[in-house]
Amino acid sequence: MTKRAAATALAIASLLAACSPAAQNETAKAADAIAADANATMREAVSDIDAASDKAFGAAENAIDAVGNSIDAATTQGKAKTSEALRDAADAIEGSGEK
Repeated sequence: MTKRAAATALAIASLLAACSPAAQNETAKAADAIAADANATMREAVSDIDAASDKAFGAAENAIDAVGNSIDAATTQGKAKTSEALRDAADAIEGSGEK
């Protein structure tokens, strides 16, 4: 090992040894706080995504229901007009034979 590498290794070892249990404890507490904050942020993000998904699915369901209602109304109206046209045609056929 070169003198420079040995000096660097000695300096690093000295710094690590200088960390008191209190400093190590504070570092661990800070790491725990950071992890807890990250977890809380992630839970909030998941909650926001769930709420947005529910809202989007609700809007899609409402749109599908509206389309279904429009189709039902158009079908009912079409049936009524077809029935009326068939009655008119039957009346016209019956009326033409009476002359």
